[in-house]
Amino acid sequence: MNNKDLIKKIIKSNNGIVSTRQIVEAGISKPSFYKYVRDNNMDMLYHGIYADPDAWIDSMYVLFLRCPSVIFSHEEALYIHDLTDREPITHIVTVKTGYNPSNIKDVAKVYTVKSELYDMGKTEIVNSFGNKVPVYNMERTICDIVRSRSQIEMQDYQSAIKGYLLRKDKDINLLMRYAKQFKVEKIIRGFM
Repeated sequence: MNNKDLIKKIIKSNNGIVSTRQIVEAGISKPSFYKYVRDNNMDMLYHGIYADPDAWIDSMYVLFLRCPSVIFSHEEALYIHDLTDREPITHIVTVKTGYNPSNIKDVAKVYTVKSELYDMGKTEIVNSFGNKVPVYNMERTICDIVRSRSQIEMQDYQSAIKGYLLRKDKDINLLMRYAKQFKVEKIIRGFM
């Protein structure tokens, strides 16, 4: 398979959106990729991120490509897990404390968390565009919204808790383990 065919394959497998990093990791040189970008009139979405002219732009995936250390969280995770019916206006993500989120603050509300708590509850989902993106599981999300309840609308907060408690796929033991780590165990026990 030549470089052009391999680039096409990578772009197709990513639903028309690709980063230079993905191309280089596949063993293709940057000059070969940039020639392909010019020859095929690809759009530059951000530095190092390109889209096929016919591609539907998946803003979640583009944000993840811009900043691979983000994990979708809080109200966005509630929406992904069907615990609220209101889609957030802007993306909501969590990064490790110490990460400088200035390059994504234009498109996302950013929360920070200590390194030891960052990966807790991290999972991947395939979003509506068919792209894999990192998101916190339901139990971690409930802990996050309880911790950040002063910044979340009361209606979203209450419906998320009620919705979680009605779910058949909930894991109360895992929720309580996370609640202890995040120091919200007493509040969450009050809901039970």
